[in-house]
Amino acid sequence: METLDIIRNVNRLPLPQQMWVAERIIHSIRQQQQPSMEMAAERLKSDYTTDENLTAFTQLDSEDFYETR
Repeated sequence: METLDIIRNVNRLPLPQQMWVAERIIHSIRQQQQPSMEMAAERLKSDYTTDENLTAFTQLDSEDFYETR
């Protein structure tokens, strides 16, 4: 089945079922992305804890934050 055929068939469904299909597709895509995002975060963890260019502002963590208006 071609992509356009799938879209046409989904468009024929009542709106609640269209929403259900869309939610399931988004959920499926997010599940597929999750492992790769977790791996990327693990790979970059040491950079974010040791690289001086990325940790320079952590010296300000103990400073009070005052919002300007």
